[in-house]
Amino acid sequence: MAIETAVVLAAGEGTRLRPLTRNRPKPMLPAATKPILEHVFDQLLEAGIERLVVVVGYGRNRVQSHFGPTYRNTPITYVTQESQLGTGHALLTAESAVDGSFLAINGDQIADDSIVRDVLETHGDGSKAMPNDGPAATLALLRRPADGEYGGAHVDDGRVTELEESPGDDRSYHLNAGIYACEPAVFDAVREATSETGEHSLIDGLSRLVSSDDLVRGVVTEGTWVDATYPWDLLDVSFALCDAGMLEADPPAGDRSAATIHDRAVVREPAVIDRDCVIGPGAVVGPYVCLGENATVGSNAVLERSVVDADTTVADNATVVDCVTGTGVTIGAGSTVPGGPGDVRVGDRVFEDESLGALLADRVTDHGGVAYVPGTIVGPDTELRTGATVRGTVPERTEVWP
Repeated sequence: MAIETAVVLAAGEGTRLRPLTRNRPKPMLPAATKPILEHVFDQLLEAGIERLVVVVGYGRNRVQSHFGPTYRNTPITYVTQESQLGTGHALLTAESAVDGSFLAINGDQIADDSIVRDVLETHGDGSKAMPNDGPAATLALLRRPADGEYGGAHVDDGRVTELEESPGDDRSYHLNAGIYACEPAVFDAVREATSETGEHSLIDGLSRLVSSDDLVRGVVTEGTWVDATYPWDLLDVSFALCDAGMLEADPPAGDRSAATIHDRAVVREPAVIDRDCVIGPGAVVGPYVCLGENATVGSNAVLERSVVDADTTVADNATVVDCVTGTGVTIGAGSTVPGGPGDVRVGDRVFEDESLGALLADRVTDHGGVAYVPGTIVGPDTELRTGATVRGTVPERTEVWP
């Protein structure tokens, strides 16, 4: 029987993407011109999924108000993870909403439908071949090295022999893409794999199945797979979507009649321009620019390799390169974001030479003539006064003077 239900894990905050996640969860951050989670739904539906069970938690109102009870005529059931106690705990939250086999997928990364199809087909073929001893789970694995940021797996003749949440040794692993076709036995395995901290890990549950000789299959697959872990990754995610042609089904992205582009403006492809955008005379937009709904680019402004969220203004004569903005941001006249590389502080770590000119969180107001040092991160509701130079990490609700 074909799997028709997907459990989408979308309860996390995404702390390493602060301050963009100060007001919304990671799955609702922009990938090109729409939320990451919307892309996830699109690929699931393209792969044949007919029902969505979405696990929400942090910022759940943002998810539920955006999508409502259906998406593209597909019903959505929301379940709430009240406490952030791991991926396995999030999955267990959805147990009562699932009947039979299901697909589980992380809602904060994007995988094209070919990867999803490979998992579903491989799992189904195994069940048909061995109806009484079919796979308890089937994982999507990618032909790229796994490291400490992503989980990895070893496979032998299609059978998973080892899973690691954060590989730290020198052995070669396939990358775990975070897409799992599951039988109900997975719920029990996750429940039994409680850690000393009281958290439930989905990987620990699957590892329990592997160690008990239950069949866990791994399908090594190809296709676009992108994840945003750090602020600069939001640029890579959006650009990968452009290069992979995964935006063609999005009417606003493809229909520029819904935008106002001056005949003396230049748009260099690839560029994604949402509805109600305005691009002024002499402006140069692109390549690799994503303009969210109701964004404005002023006269003679230059905008390259940037993701500009909804209701944002890039004023006259500004130059903006390698930039990510939240919603309602103003980059004033003559301001300059020169682009990366730069050193970026995330929590207590400093990442050197990353391709990030600046990250401006929701409702940052730059009054013009502001200079940004590469790698700058500005918190929400911050005022940057005319002529200021901004560097490092600027806390929210700060006022910066020259």
